[in-house]
Amino acid sequence: MSEISSTPHTTRLADHVADAFKEGGALARSLTIFEQRHSQTEMSTAVADILDDGGILIAEAGTGIGKTLAYLVPIILSRKRVLISTGTKNLQEQIYFKDLPALEEALGVRFTATYMKGRANYLCLHRFEAQYQNPTPRSATDDAYLTTIKKWLAVTETGDRAELENIPEDLPSWHDISATNENCIGRECTQYEECFVTRMRQRASASDLVIVNHHLLCADAAVRQSAYGEVIPTCDYAVIDEAHQLEEIATQYFGLSVSNYRFDELAGDTDRFLSGDQVISAEEKDELQKIVRRIRERTQDFFAGVLSRRNELLGTFANKAGERMRVSTETFEPIAESGLALTGILGTLEANLAHLDSSVEEVEALARRAREIKEQLQFLLQADDSAYVFYLEMRGRGLFLRAAPIDVSSIVREFLWGRMNGTVLTSATLTVDNSFDYFCNRLGIDDAHEIRFASEFDFTQQAIVYLPSQMPDPRAPDFPEAAGLEVIEILKRTKGRAFVLFTSYANLRLVHAIVKHSQLNFPIFVQGDAPKFSLLQDFRSTPNAVLFATSSFWQGVDVAGEALSCVIIDKLPFASPRDPITAARIEMIADRGDNAFTTYQIPLAILALQQGLGRLIRNKRDRGVLVILDSRIHTKSYGKRFLASLPPAPLTSEMADLEQFFAIPSETQVEGR
Repeated sequence: MSEISSTPHTTRLADHVADAFKEGGALARSLTIFEQRHSQTEMSTAVADILDDGGILIAEAGTGIGKTLAYLVPIILSRKRVLISTGTKNLQEQIYFKDLPALEEALGVRFTATYMKGRANYLCLHRFEAQYQNPTPRSATDDAYLTTIKKWLAVTETGDRAELENIPEDLPSWHDISATNENCIGRECTQYEECFVTRMRQRASASDLVIVNHHLLCADAAVRQSAYGEVIPTCDYAVIDEAHQLEEIATQYFGLSVSNYRFDELAGDTDRFLSGDQVISAEEKDELQKIVRRIRERTQDFFAGVLSRRNELLGTFANKAGERMRVSTETFEPIAESGLALTGILGTLEANLAHLDSSVEEVEALARRAREIKEQLQFLLQADDSAYVFYLEMRGRGLFLRAAPIDVSSIVREFLWGRMNGTVLTSATLTVDNSFDYFCNRLGIDDAHEIRFASEFDFTQQAIVYLPSQMPDPRAPDFPEAAGLEVIEILKRTKGRAFVLFTSYANLRLVHAIVKHSQLNFPIFVQGDAPKFSLLQDFRSTPNAVLFATSSFWQGVDVAGEALSCVIIDKLPFASPRDPITAARIEMIADRGDNAFTTYQIPLAILALQQGLGRLIRNKRDRGVLVILDSRIHTKSYGKRFLASLPPAPLTSEMADLEQFFAIPSETQVEGR
């Protein structure tokens, strides 16, 4: 791809776009799978207007519209530099490796594009050489991996670890040699110009299209607050695809997090620096080694105290992995002394590093890291900023102290919308109760053009919605058993070929145990038994398979064809009010005098439900049944809001209708609603 060609601007961009989409136009002539859709053309011309005039466009594009093509065509024809952010790396790859080459040929327009991942995906030349040359003994396995990476280094142009097919995805030592923001020493690095991240940013700065994902978008925007370490070049226009995910991801990256891992990494990196051939005196080296030992000791003391305090307050949930516990200033009072000792020794490390020769490359970076961790730990231990919710979280052997912004609307407005001349936000699920109000309020969007397009799929013929009428309340103790028996009967009719999606691991385990001990002979895969990618690959390739999974499979998963003919959802996906972030947001809304359940919890659950059900029908040939086991959709007044959000497929409460649907695919249909 080379530089973009000029397009006369005697007419508006929307006119050129409409010409490309028309019957017999450039797309129809070149793309064998292209079919003209009025809604796709209308969305594309609306995107063109934003690129011409600026502003914000919110576009809900139901499945089958072809929204990716709808925004890529006007972007390419506009000659403007545009940032595209997606919810998943899969969509990033589809755009870069599949869609853009096809459109370059179809439109006859030459352009440049750069595909950017987060910094941790790239090898750090400086850290790799330090690790490779480190005389400290290492295992034969680690030595073999480093040798493999050394050979790869001679041929790679990107430094992207995805090219290393023979290196495990979860290789623990990758963090020691990757180009993370925290480890980067910036322009002071002797290999700054050769750095893969530097070169990636240079390519992006010279490109017409910059393709990122929401995690990188938010991480980069967050580091811009400190004006250090950003990698995405400035763009005046942006398209945010899968925009329904943005609030959750922004909450993660605009918060703070300190863990035992960060202290271990700081101590380890300082040790590596001291073990190298650095020009510092023996006295300075000895003193720093003593400080590192004290950091390790005080880290152990402090986090042991945090864990003890957590277990004391959580009680029966003390050993529950991933359990988040909300904290306050009072939570840390019994361990304040050990926390103060830890921040103190970090200050000592920073001061001692500051006295070293500043020409030594790592010194400034190590001192900066010590200062940042110290300041963040002090903020977290005080836990008194009303704009944040403070909580503890355990993941594996990691103990994390976190602070998350309760309301990200003003943050997102300042660091994203406020920096763009024009922005397009799109997804298949953005409206609740036929309105964009919820979405706009959550993301600080005050004035926007709004368009909605229904799905191109014929749900009246392609799907039915099964809502069993005799299920117990999902909060009742007998619900898991009833759900398990119902799932067995459904799977008999569908011959497997199903996702069974849960709102909690507890219900997943209970229902799975019941189904597993039934007489069903269908292959069953369970989330956690293998990586997500492997599970999906096995599911697609195994006839009549069933997958039991939780929230991570509710969105961004695409299984087209007969392999997936049923999606079963156990409960309406309300966010747990025990979750610290959810609880804080409920309190904030209640303090304003609003009803948090109707204005926040229900809309959030409706969007999650739509995403879960959206796994089923992925093209015009798919057929299947959507199942919701939650009786509240019938018995509660708010159930009508959920029913109104479902695809326009026939409703049934009769198991026999499932048999008919699969027995005579083209003829027998359930009476419409």
